[in-house]
Amino acid sequence: MAHIEWESPVERGHPLVGRVWDVAAGAFISEGTLNARLAGSQFVLLGEQHDNPDHHALQAKLVRALIEAGRRPALGFEMLSTDAAPALVRYLARSPKDAAGLGDAVSWTRSGWPEWRFYQPIAQAALDGGAPIVATNLSRAATDAVRRNGLSGLGPSLTTQLRLTEPSPEMRMAMARDIRESHCGQAPEAMLDRMVDIQWARDARMAASLARAGQRDGAVLVAGVEHTRRDRGVPAHLARQAPAARVASVAFLEVDAAATKPPDYAARFAGDALPFDYVWFTPKVDDTDPCEKFKKSLETIGK
Repeated sequence: MAHIEWESPVERGHPLVGRVWDVAAGAFISEGTLNARLAGSQFVLLGEQHDNPDHHALQAKLVRALIEAGRRPALGFEMLSTDAAPALVRYLARSPKDAAGLGDAVSWTRSGWPEWRFYQPIAQAALDGGAPIVATNLSRAATDAVRRNGLSGLGPSLTTQLRLTEPSPEMRMAMARDIRESHCGQAPEAMLDRMVDIQWARDARMAASLARAGQRDGAVLVAGVEHTRRDRGVPAHLARQAPAARVASVAFLEVDAAATKPPDYAARFAGDALPFDYVWFTPKVDDTDPCEKFKKSLETIGK
């Protein structure tokens, strides 16, 4: 495993840090093996914890490795909805050599995501390799329509374009549980159904965007880890958009002091097995309880 200068300070000495786990094989693999597997996959999904800088550094590393392997996949970001497409196209039309200006071009600072400097090296890898960068997520107007009227709010033509199906009742329950937990029990019960619809529609939109942008040489998606899970994230929708395509999902997970074996981490995703193809373990940004962080962000929004 190549040496990595970790930025996150907590649990750097944990036995799993820096190791890559192949979920299906139940075995560790080398970074070189991972690179080779990803180079053979049409679609590569890179699932992050948004505020961990190491996750972004590893995403950039993997995109560079794909390009060095001769691939030119389109690069999509969960953080860029299709509203950003015109600004993105205008920016890229100038053939910029430096990704620093891309954040300003798409008004990243107003988006509420972690600073553009974390994501810039990933975009830089695409620019350096001549790979396209695309906006993938559901537009604001479509998101608002789903918030008001559920999945039917998307209308027949978008529903067809996204090859959208209704999530099964079991899927809906599992997604509602995820949303409840990720919002630390603060999500209003009355809104959970609509929140499930929005997540489902966003994942379908991202899958459709990747399938379209990836016709030439596949695509890579940078997204929150929940969006990259094989059982009900973007891969579930890609199976309808591009049924024959090989999809690889890589999750970057912060280690936990009490969990020293990869299968211990399946409980985080409320299942018996990790819902990804590969897991790359990293140190933690901090020891703060995520629900404390969530409460603080709610207080900030309320001010």
